[in-house]
Amino acid sequence: MREANALGIGTMGFGGARTLMGCKAVALNRLPASFFVTVSYNCWALRRLGVVIDAKTGAIKRWLYREDAPAVRMAREQDLPLTGREVRLTTPLSEEQVRGLRVGDVVLLSGVIHTGRDALHRHLMSHPSPVDLKGAALYHCGPVALQQGDRWVIRAASPTTSSRQEPYQADIIRRFGVRAVIGKGGMGPRTLAALREHGAVYLSAFGGAAQYYAARITAVEGVDFMEFGTPEAMWHLRVEEFPTIVTMDTSHGSLHADVKSVSARVLTQVAAGVRC
Repeated sequence: MREANALGIGTMGFGGARTLMGCKAVALNRLPASFFVTVSYNCWALRRLGVVIDAKTGAIKRWLYREDAPAVRMAREQDLPLTGREVRLTTPLSEEQVRGLRVGDVVLLSGVIHTGRDALHRHLMSHPSPVDLKGAALYHCGPVALQQGDRWVIRAASPTTSSRQEPYQADIIRRFGVRAVIGKGGMGPRTLAALREHGAVYLSAFGGAAQYYAARITAVEGVDFMEFGTPEAMWHLRVEEFPTIVTMDTSHGSLHADVKSVSARVLTQVAAGVRC
């Protein structure tokens, strides 16, 4: 853990001295012909659910991790402490607004944002968008949605890993005029080049803050592509002061690339020390 924390990757890859919070090693059975090591890391250690099903009727007999486990007490929701230096923006965004942002700026986003994961990005590569995305913010998110009568309510809305959209993102920005991409983990050089060329930014949202972000959603204004499944559908969400941090900007600034470069150099030194 000491060597891992020396890499400077930090929480969510933003840099810092706390990269690894804990480490647990276990031994499990394996296939006789296979020798392998699996490294597992968690978005949320308690994100699990199971059922016991009656084999004859198919009826659910008991829910696991719900009725037979102690209640998990979540922290009481609190407002994000503000410094007065935050940038407040409302969609649709202009190119001038976006080009004025720099890595490290805290952006409180209001207006309508649109969710999109793998299925939507693949679809938009060869199909029109059902809504106008010029100046829009596209959120890499698979929300937990609950239908109440004739309306939808979002119960959880944390970001998903953005790197899966790297093959598509630059083309989506260019083709539709998207001005902001929201997600976690950052994106690659092709997307970074598109941000500079077309005037867009990457905004990092906080992984694990699903319920907090859901509280920033004031209304569900519509949904498209439900045939993709609820998480992969394109949700149109009205938000109020949705907190994000600029981590990739129009001047080729990328916090993710910077942290990766620094941590790679430290890792090389750590590896050399281990070999010695």
